[in-house]
Amino acid sequence: MHDLPLLIREHIEKAYADERGRSAHLLVNDGPLRQTIIALTAGSSLDEHEAPAAASLQVLYGSVCVTSADGEEMKVSLGQLEAIPQKRHSLTATDDAVVLLTAVTET
Repeated sequence: MHDLPLLIREHIEKAYADERGRSAHLLVNDGPLRQTIIALTAGSSLDEHEAPAAASLQVLYGSVCVTSADGEEMKVSLGQLEAIPQKRHSLTATDDAVVLLTAVTET
């Protein structure tokens, strides 16, 4: 079992200590299922990358913006859960943020 409030605090602190303003930890690795907690300080981002076979993003703290390679933006705030677009995208924290990324990888 994972204590999400504790993980949120821990990874925000780690993100502030990181020169890139981020921290990530794989929580679940079960066959094709991956769940990762990612913390970003305000303004920090994950560079553009490919989308997994299927994925969702749940904001546990703060807010983020998912921007696809074609410029489409999706703002996701505290408590919201959104599917990740099936195209190259980046992720930027609009506030200090912690997200739970759930991804299904191809096997």
